[in-house]
Amino acid sequence: MSPTTITPSSRAAAAEAAAKVLDATVEQGPGVPGVVAGLTDAQETFFLEARGQRDLESGAPMEEDQVFSIFSTTKAIAGTAALQLYEQGRLDLDAPAKDYVPEIGEIQVLEGFGADGAPQLRPPARDITTRHLLLHTAGFGYDFFNADYERLTSQHGYQSPFSGTKESLMTPLLFDPGERWEYGSNIDWVGQVVEAVAGTSLEEYMAENIFSPLGMSSTSFLLNSLGRDRLARMHHRLEDGTLEAGDFVLPEPEVHMGGHGLYSTVGDYLRFIRMWLNDGAADSGEPVLSPETVRYAEQNHLGDLKIKGLPGVKPELSNDAEFFPGEPKSWALTFMYNDQTAPTGRPAGSLAWAGLANLYYWIDRKTGIGGYWATQILPFVDPGSVGGYLQWETEVYSALTR
Repeated sequence: MSPTTITPSSRAAAAEAAAKVLDATVEQGPGVPGVVAGLTDAQETFFLEARGQRDLESGAPMEEDQVFSIFSTTKAIAGTAALQLYEQGRLDLDAPAKDYVPEIGEIQVLEGFGADGAPQLRPPARDITTRHLLLHTAGFGYDFFNADYERLTSQHGYQSPFSGTKESLMTPLLFDPGERWEYGSNIDWVGQVVEAVAGTSLEEYMAENIFSPLGMSSTSFLLNSLGRDRLARMHHRLEDGTLEAGDFVLPEPEVHMGGHGLYSTVGDYLRFIRMWLNDGAADSGEPVLSPETVRYAEQNHLGDLKIKGLPGVKPELSNDAEFFPGEPKSWALTFMYNDQTAPTGRPAGSLAWAGLANLYYWIDRKTGIGGYWATQILPFVDPGSVGGYLQWETEVYSALTR
């Protein structure tokens, strides 16, 4: 793809507009304690700034190189690892995933709950494939977005994926693989497939094949390796709209969770976004993915299926969530794909997703721009953060097109 050339003057205008939105987001209600946000084109990061505080209790300022729990923005990186193995011919996306990770073949489908409240399970009609996992059509859910999963974790001993254990992956399916889209722990299983094919841990694989060539020196599943003192503190939006500092930190993982487990900085993630803008090449020119794989992955792979809004089943973790309500959205490998031009100005066919603690990114290969917005606030779809992010993206596109 040949992106539209972003001129120096339009970059400067976009950076100026971006800075003003950051100022407003920390100074005006409902606001956020602190935020780091950055923009990149295909050549370089041209905006990276921090505002506010990383900890309301101590008053410590937010820094540009702050480390964040990036939650589900981990997914695209794990998907990239799988795509590397796919293009090397080592991973068949349409083979049963149990060929690589036998345990996934043991998982059954939840039919409902019996009169005694016990889960009613049956074998799936077909095998789960890695493609199903990448597309969120395998049947897995999340307990904070699905009431049946919440019942399994709260009443029947199933573990949340945030526990970081292998056992937490063994939750039943909500439907037969391939039948519909349901957002869930699918990419955690992709991480297990990558480990099995590569013969190494997901941390080691990503460090060698993604982080190192891209220069992502502050990204890891292991917080201690980055320094806990660099981690921005989690905050919680209370019912009255005020914010308070909290103590939510993921436990040291038993399993490197490809769906949510990474820590990173905005600057590092912009390097990842830039690789996708550059047809798979790192800043050095070293290929991380081939241009053919990038063009294949960025397409809508759901066909006639569409993604849906996500109900906030656990209000302490998420509000109801949907990007651009009422507009059709699909799924690429492994990103949301907006079928139409978004209200922000993001063109149809762009790629995007988010992380639970109100982290948001987009990759627009048509225009040649991407951005990442990072806060540490629960619940998801916090009005101060998502409102600031959408206004930020809108003002950036407005500046680019003036």
